[in-house]
Amino acid sequence: MAKLGKRTKAAREAFAGKQNVSVEEAVKLVKDHATAKFDETVDVAVNLGVDPRHADQMVRGVVALPNGTGKDVRVAVFARGAKADEAKEAGADIVGAEDLMETVQSGKIDFDRCIATPDMMPIVGRLGKVLGPRNLMPNPRVGTVTMDVAEAVKAAKGGEVQFKAEKAGVVHAGIGKASFDEKQLAENLRAFVDAIAKAKPSGVKGTYMKKIALSSTMGPGVTVDLDSATGN
Repeated sequence: MAKLGKRTKAAREAFAGKQNVSVEEAVKLVKDHATAKFDETVDVAVNLGVDPRHADQMVRGVVALPNGTGKDVRVAVFARGAKADEAKEAGADIVGAEDLMETVQSGKIDFDRCIATPDMMPIVGRLGKVLGPRNLMPNPRVGTVTMDVAEAVKAAKGGEVQFKAEKAGVVHAGIGKASFDEKQLAENLRAFVDAIAKAKPSGVKGTYMKKIALSSTMGPGVTVDLDSATGN
């Protein structure tokens, strides 16, 4: 068994016995022990009582975090003509149509968010097997299939986070950086959890939100008290 480094050992000791703590205590713990040489991302994972294989239990949506994510989001837009120009002016990193489809098909996916105008969906639809597993497929439900490409690009660049339940019913996302202050991270966490709560599907039976865990890129995780996170 590999020997634990001093920082890892100290972090684990600090987190030992800490379960279902308040949002503020969880944020402080994670921030205090995010000691890597880079600005670690603060991640949240929410375990839900859903089975995403059933359409009426799928959880997906989008939330604009009040303090952004601290991440430089690269945005690709499928559009032509005036809409392509609008996307470029709004700050899109990659804009194209068939040429962009061919780039993606070749395996080059140099973006974090994908937006498309509705008329581009026959082209984008061919990329489902590539973009779908990466949660990059444009979808009107989260505002990434739209004629208002400029607004969608600005939202993506401004700290909007998409979420989708994975096979095990877990939703996770980065909600900021360790360099954020505690208040900013707490606000972002509560905004994210609130969006998950509002996205509760009709087919859920029993407990919807089971567990919330907070961690940094290189640090251990801590479970967060559900009432503290949801404001109940």
